[in-house]
Amino acid sequence: QVQLVESGGGLVQAGDSLTLSCAASGRTTSGYTMAWFRQDPGKEREFVAAISWIGGNTRYADSVNRRFTISRDNAKNMIYLQMNNLKPEDTAAYYCAVARRQSLTATGFIKSDDYDSWGQGTQVTVSS
Repeated sequence: QVQLVESGGGLVQAGDSLTLSCAASGRTTSGYTMAWFRQDPGKEREFVAAISWIGGNTRYADSVNRRFTISRDNAKNMIYLQMNNLKPEDTAAYYCAVARRQSLTATGFIKSDDYDSWGQGTQVTVSS
């Protein structure tokens, strides 16, 4: 099992930017798609963005497309989520995850069931 630790969350104002980081350790993430999800209390976990092992293939939820950017540094076993023009509706706990199976693309990896390793989450709160 891979261990994931997110960081970088906080309280910001609408329109601000924030960058989340996720450090992976334990089992290798080589060849595995990784992703960010978010969840508000009382709601289902929501897909935000995914990135393939090589990093050239990414997927975004419509709600964050062109505002958020996912990236990864395989040498450091890190993934990142750059969030720009934040909105109050972006308020949630953000989780990083590693896919259940290896793949060359992020296509099709948009459901929480596609992932089997999760971090503990980092809270992002956007005030209006």
